[in-house]
Amino acid sequence: MDGNGRWAKQKGMMRAFGHENGTKAVRQVVEGCAELGIENLTLYAFSTENWNRPKLEVQTLMKLLVSSLKKEIKTLQDNNIKLMAIGCLNELPAKAHKELLEVMEKTKNNSRMVLTLALSYGSREEIINTLKKISIKVKNNIISPENIDESVINEHLYTQNLHDVDLLIRTSGEQRISNFLLWQIAYAELYFTNVLWPDFTKQHLYEAIIEYQKRERRFGKTSEQIN
Repeated sequence: MDGNGRWAKQKGMMRAFGHENGTKAVRQVVEGCAELGIENLTLYAFSTENWNRPKLEVQTLMKLLVSSLKKEIKTLQDNNIKLMAIGCLNELPAKAHKELLEVMEKTKNNSRMVLTLALSYGSREEIINTLKKISIKVKNNIISPENIDESVINEHLYTQNLHDVDLLIRTSGEQRISNFLLWQIAYAELYFTNVLWPDFTKQHLYEAIIEYQKRERRFGKTSEQIN
């Protein structure tokens, strides 16, 4: 979800104003995905690198996280949406961490869609953490090196309960992955749009999905094998 700061700057406002308006786009996309029957949506809300931003901006983002969770709990419940989170969650401020866990607990039995927030998340850190956990199990003879395959790695990732990514959307004209779900997007379709995140609507979501539907996903095979 990229472009909040630039959106605010274009309007002569503080970056925090852009982040606040970005929550409206979150609501649009979550509702749009639920209406379309999409089972899993993951939003890259705050990266491990984002901790290096100005202290005031980080504090604003954390306060916004808490207020958004409190405000949207009813929407999640009314729409039968389960909230999950991935990343180094223990690095979040105590208040934000507590509110996040409470909403996750309250929505854990919802089944229409899984909404996952990537918070204090970095894919390289996730992969390193996965390797450490597997290494410990190998050292303790719980796992044999010969038996390590993709399924074993998947079981130790933060996203162990989620499917691989089908479609990755990045807003604001940036055309890079920025350390997001590097393992999980191995065969994802990538969609880049110049729209800044606060301006992203359901219509933009539909356009991305229509583009996705036009693409031929071969997974290494030929067109003839697929068709």
